[in-house]
Amino acid sequence: AAGYTPPDDTPSIRVGVTIFSDYTYTKAPKTTDADGNAINSSVFSVARSYINITGNISHLIAFRVTPDVVRVGSDGGAALNGGLAFRIKYAYAQFNLDDWARGSFVRLGIQQTPWLDFIEAPYRYRFQGTLFAEREGYFSSADAGASFRYSLPSNYGDVHVGVYNGENYNRAEVNDQKAFMFRGTLRPFARSTPVLRGIRTTFFYDGDHYVKDAERKRLIGGLTFEHRYVNAGLEYLDARDQTSVSNPEVHSKGYSFWVTPKSTKGWEGLLRFDHLTPNTGTSATSRSRRILGIAYWFPVQGAVSTALLLDYDGQTFKDFTPALPKQQRIALHALVVF
Repeated sequence: AAGYTPPDDTPSIRVGVTIFSDYTYTKAPKTTDADGNAINSSVFSVARSYINITGNISHLIAFRVTPDVVRVGSDGGAALNGGLAFRIKYAYAQFNLDDWARGSFVRLGIQQTPWLDFIEAPYRYRFQGTLFAEREGYFSSADAGASFRYSLPSNYGDVHVGVYNGENYNRAEVNDQKAFMFRGTLRPFARSTPVLRGIRTTFFYDGDHYVKDAERKRLIGGLTFEHRYVNAGLEYLDARDQTSVSNPEVHSKGYSFWVTPKSTKGWEGLLRFDHLTPNTGTSATSRSRRILGIAYWFPVQGAVSTALLLDYDGQTFKDFTPALPKQQRIALHALVVF
């Protein structure tokens, strides 16, 4: 009979870092300096700086603590205005269910929300800027709550469901309402050819309330493709917001398409288009974003990632009152993950 190797229950802890840094030149619109001179803003910045502390108590219990460094605005008080603040991005306990369903777990604490935790893996360019739904302010990448993920057998997909505060990781809970989030992902050709295996379809639902009887809902449908030579994604967003029972409901919708062609030498392209109608009641009002970039991913080993990205990020606005000028930025981004 084959021998039995028990799981390793030796406690362990690991420390890693994630750094997003950039130099950004704003081509449009121009601003003015203290003397009233028209200037094109240019800024060296650290957009994100994480210290990732992960570990295992046993093969069944794991944890993660990730502090986040972020620029503080004027609401941070005179002592912190314009400075960098140190806050918690992730802090959760994870109960692994591999003994019963490999890849499944239960999490409790400040953790990734189900949609962005999934979509950022094939996209890989969060260091350029956040993805469509988060960039437009419809929800955040993390929140405090409890969640359960079940991985379907034979790599056919997974289901991730949870209950969260709904105020995002950077704000305290303000009422008795909770957000219910559900993501279901299906890989229909998991046992097919390498090309078809890269196709996944995803449905995401976020149901919450600003206050009792004033809904905050998000629906996202996604289609992604992953391959050695190209990754691509399409997502459609439908959002409904009623900040108070005395206010009318605002219905928003939009979509985002991106593609990242890849070479075997580390060079990649980034092409992305976002379009949002922030209020379908005034359907002529919309905004669009175009991102074009070229990146080089340095040769690395294991889970380490290092990349440079030169990109153009432009945004146009249609029929806003008052009229908004187009925005054009050129940036050099750097990524370090260790």
